[in-house]
Amino acid sequence: MAFLVSALTLCLLREAPKPPAAEPAGGGGEKVRLRAEMREGLAFIRSRPILLAILACTATSNFFVIAKSSIEVTFLVRELHASSTAVGLVFSVSAVGGLAVGAVAGRLSRRIGTARIIWVAMAVPGPLYALMPLARPGWGLLLYGFGLAAFSANVGLYNIAATSYQQQITPSHLLGRVNAAFMWICLGVIPIGALFGGTLGSALGLRTALWICVLGTWSAALFVVFSPLRTMRDMPAEGASSP
Repeated sequence: MAFLVSALTLCLLREAPKPPAAEPAGGGGEKVRLRAEMREGLAFIRSRPILLAILACTATSNFFVIAKSSIEVTFLVRELHASSTAVGLVFSVSAVGGLAVGAVAGRLSRRIGTARIIWVAMAVPGPLYALMPLARPGWGLLLYGFGLAAFSANVGLYNIAATSYQQQITPSHLLGRVNAAFMWICLGVIPIGALFGGTLGSALGLRTALWICVLGTWSAALFVVFSPLRTMRDMPAEGASSP
């Protein structure tokens, strides 16, 4: 089904992609072009303080979220004595947050502001992340699910709003390079975060490591809260200049 949807959306594209300019004869042209395009994407991000803040926020959040994810099943099983069924139910509860927010994301963005929602989505659910390390055996397992649901809601709102902003202010000829630069950094921190989480859990204990991870995840909001986004309500009109 996913492949069918992908094929359908590709067929609906109205503008055919332009082929890249031919490289001069000689080896290494592809690598040189890739590095040059990546530098161009990074240069555009650095020239836009809001994009730079979003990049820092996303990368920091990814780092700590993956660190948390690397130890959370172990935490649920060893510290909270959860069965495999209970662990599955906890993650099922967490999906509710994303589904609920996804259903009202458009209305929330219009009410709060299409630019303001970026930092609101990162900052407001943060205190609920503390429910995860506060979880206890038995019915206390639900606390972990509610904390995950808050994060799931954050992901739904933030990713939609931040990606929309990124695509709206980036010129079409630079969009692929900017997206690649974002992916390179935001996905590049994932294995480092997983290693950090496992090391932290072994050194300090799972609950302490979880506290550090959830507080680190919430701290990512500081990059967008203390950015020009704080003075904006809505995104600029398409094609308008933006910080």
